[in-house]
Parts: sequence; structure tokens; C-alpha cells
Amino acid sequence: MIFAILATAVIAAILGFSIGRFLKIKIGNQRLAEASVEADKLLATARDEAAQLNAKTVQELQTEFNAKRKQFEQEISEAKAALKRNKERLEISQSKLNNRIQRVNERETVLQKASEAIEALRRQTEKQQRETEKLVQNAQTLFEDGKRQLVGLEKQEAEWIKKKEALDQNEAELQALIQQSLQKLEELSGMTRAEARKILIDEMVGEARLESAAMVKEVRDEAKLQASRQARKIVLTTIQRTAASHAIENTVSVVDIKSDEMKGRIIGREGRNIRAFEAATGVEVIVDDTPEAVILSGFDPVRREIARLSLLKLIQDGRIHPARIEEIVEKVSKEIEEEIIETGEQTAIDLGLQGLHPELIRLVGRMRYRSSYGQNLLSHSIEVAKISSIMASELGIDAKKARRAGLLHDIGKVVEGDLESPHAIVGMELAKKYKEHPDVCNAIGAHHDEIEMTSTISPIIQSADAISGARPGARREALESYIKRLEKLEELAGGFKGVERVYAIQAGREIRVIVNHHLVNDALAEQLASDISKKIENEMQYPGQIKVTVIRELRAVSFAK
Repeated sequence: MIFAILATAVIAAILGFSIGRFLKIKIGNQRLAEASVEADKLLATARDEAAQLNAKTVQELQTEFNAKRKQFEQEISEAKAALKRNKERLEISQSKLNNRIQRVNERETVLQKASEAIEALRRQTEKQQRETEKLVQNAQTLFEDGKRQLVGLEKQEAEWIKKKEALDQNEAELQALIQQSLQKLEELSGMTRAEARKILIDEMVGEARLESAAMVKEVRDEAKLQASRQARKIVLTTIQRTAASHAIENTVSVVDIKSDEMKGRIIGREGRNIRAFEAATGVEVIVDDTPEAVILSGFDPVRREIARLSLLKLIQDGRIHPARIEEIVEKVSKEIEEEIIETGEQTAIDLGLQGLHPELIRLVGRMRYRSSYGQNLLSHSIEVAKISSIMASELGIDAKKARRAGLLHDIGKVVEGDLESPHAIVGMELAKKYKEHPDVCNAIGAHHDEIEMTSTISPIIQSADAISGARPGARREALESYIKRLEKLEELAGGFKGVERVYAIQAGREIRVIVNHHLVNDALAEQLASDISKKIENEMQYPGQIKVTVIRELRAVSFAK
């Protein structure tokens, strides 16, 4: 009601204002008409005066006429300007009036919606009240049902107690019957229970001694056979090794830089660039006093190569910052992956092997970046394939199968993932998965005597592997155990919840664990580092100490479009 009265008053005020403006405009038009009439009178007077004053010159009359005409036009212009201003003020007043009317309508709409909301809330409250009453009734019903069920359970419990007493009585009777039976057996056999037990134990001890003696003999014979084999291998290797060991597997790469000034740009402000680079590549960057050189440390050769090429590109580009580092590392990773596939395909073509599964081709390409006992794994596998092919041809066996098995015999060493099985078994399972011939699978799995040889090419692959491995620096058991220790470190740390990536660096003296910031907060990160350290202490043997660093990073990304 108040809003209606207020709206009526406002409308009346605006109408009054509009009428006043209209009257002013009308008066202005009337004045304009009067001025026009006056001008006509003046013009007529001027004409009369011109007729009467013939003595005046035409020039004087024209000048006077122009002056009066100019004055008249000025007055007309002023009147029109005043009329225009009045019209603009009227339009502004009309707009304000419309805005006020609109606001009044909006307030009425708000009041109506509020009233509807209150009514809906009232209906909802009444509905909830009815539901509450129903729930109370249901609860009372359930309570009564529970009481009845409780009485029934008490009756069942009494019945079970009676049954248990009966069972106990039956058990006592059964024990008495057993004792009577034992006494009858002792009387019939003429021996006591202790004497029978002693005879039985003596017989079992005798049988165990015989079995243990047979096992000892078997172990002794096997040890002699293995010793004979190892002796032959050692003699053969000694004859073939005419040079000192020179094949050494590195765990570091050196990147040459133009000047030591570039080291500061690689480190970045407060070390943000070097941290971003290490997080993206999983390789430790060592910036020390070595002139014009930066050292990359990491046991994974593929990661180390990606880091080396990425750092070279960043140095050439000159723009070194975290976003650019991630872009370059991702680009180089794709290039390395393409190069790995090209290497695998080219190797298969060079050896004349068709039909290799694309995943096997990719793993063959990865061999290029892996060393085994100081030998490049790809070169070793190609050499084994060629030696196997020649030996198989000489013996009249399928040379293509031998060449295929020779190339794939160490494929298990480059399989991604933490695997506990020997690499020969892993390679065999992988070959079976990708539909390789059973003879090839057996040769892969048996080349280290992990399984029994059932194929004619299996001993050829084993011999070719030994021939290729009998080179200067080819047997480095310490290096193999070192790599397994680093892989074990990454496996242990990667088994915890929330861990996304794990990198073993500093030659195994430190591991960096990158976690998902949604699953692990700051407090859990500290606890996670402690748990990983304890697990490493309990399950591994290692020299010195291992530093565990848990990295948790939150990134907020938005795009301006």
C-alpha cells in the first residue's frame, strides 16, 4: 500500500513537472511567433521609411536592413537553442521517472518472491513435522519388535546352553573310550605308548639320514659340475683377454658450456631453475668448480641423455626459466622416444628380421642407452645375434630363429617397471606375450640356465652370449648389483600411497620422491619421508647413508583469453 501511494505521488510530481515544461515550450513558441510578427512590422516600417526617404542612398538602406536581419536571426537562434535545452531536460526527467517506476516494480517483485518463499518454507516445515511424527511411530514399532526378538533370543540361548552341556558330556564319554582303546592296544602289542613312540622316531631319523646323505651327494656332484664349467669359462676368458679392461659404464655426463657465467643462469634465482630441471628430468645437476662444464648425474642412461640434450638446447636458446625447461624437456623426451623406435626398426632391418612386435622394436631401441657389465647392450645383442646365426648355419639349424633369439635374449633388462624375476625369465614372458616362436622364447629364458633347454637353438644362444661377453671389461658383477640397488630404492619409495615419481640420484646416496599434493599435505610429507627411510633401513643393505627428500608442489594455472 505504501509503495502504491509513493508511486502515485512520484507520478503526479513528474506529470506536474512535464506540464510546466510543456507550458514553457508553448510560451517560447508564442514569443517566437510574436518576434516574427514584430519582424514583419519592422520590415513593413522599413519599407515605408525607404519609400519616404528617397534621398537616402541604396547602400545605407541595405546596410541597415542587413543589420536588422542579422539581429532577427540571432534572436531566432537563441529561441531555438532554449527550446532544445528545454526538450533535453524534459527527456532526462522522463528517463528518471521511468527508472524510478522500474525500481518500484522491482521492489514489488522482491516482496512477492519473499512472500512466496515464506509460504514454501511454512509448507516444508509442516511436511517435516509430519515426517518426524511418522519416524517416531516407526521407532516405537521397531522398539516393540526388538523387545520381542530379545525374548526369543533369550529362549534360544537357554536351548544352546542345554545342547552345549550335552556335547560336553558326550566329549567326556568319548575321551574315556579313547583311553580304554589305547590300553587295549598296549595290551595287544606288548609295548607301552612311550616305547612305540621311540621306535617310530628311530625309523624316521634313519630315513631322514638316508635322504640327507643323498641330497649331500647330489649337491656335491652339482658343485663339481659347476666348478668344472666355471673353470673352463675362466680359462677361455683368460686366453681371449689380451688387453686390459677398458669398457666402463658411466653414471655421469659432462655438458660443456661457453663460459662460467652461464652457470648462474642454469642455477637461476634462489636455485629455481636447477630445481625445476632436476624435477623434470630426474637427474642431478652438479655445478662445481670445473671450468666451463656442468655435470649430470643419474643411473638411468635414457634420463641422463634427455637431460644432456635438454640442457644443450636451453644453453643455445638462452631462455632458461622453469616453464621453458619443462617445454624443452618434454620436446626432447618425444625426440628421444622417436629415435629409440627408429633405432629398433633399423636394427631389425639390418639383421633381416620381420614381424617383430612394435613394443619389442621399442625395447630393442632402448638397448642403445643401456650397458650390461660394461658393454653397450644393443651392440652386445647384435653381436650375439650374428654369432648365433653363423653357428646355427654351420650346424644346419634355422639361422633366422637363432638371429631373432640372439637379438632378444637380453630384452628383459630394458623392460620398464620394478621386477623381481631374473631378466631371462622376464624376457621370455615378454616374448610369449608378443607371440614369438616357442623355440625363441625357450632360448631367451634358458640362456642363463634359469629354465631347462628344450630348443636346439638354446645352447647356441648361451654359447654366443658367453663368447660376446668374454671381452675386456665385459664382466662387472659389482656394477650390476649397483644398478639393482638403485632400482630397489625406487621400488621401495614408489610403493607408498600418494607417490607419483621417484628418482635415485647421487649414485644412490639420495632419492627424491615427488608426491601428489591432493593426497599428501605438508604434515604427511614429513611422515612419508620418515616412513620411507625406515623401510629402506629394514629391507636394504647399503654403504653410508641415504637421504630421502619428499617434494610436494602446488601449481595454480589459469589462461587469459
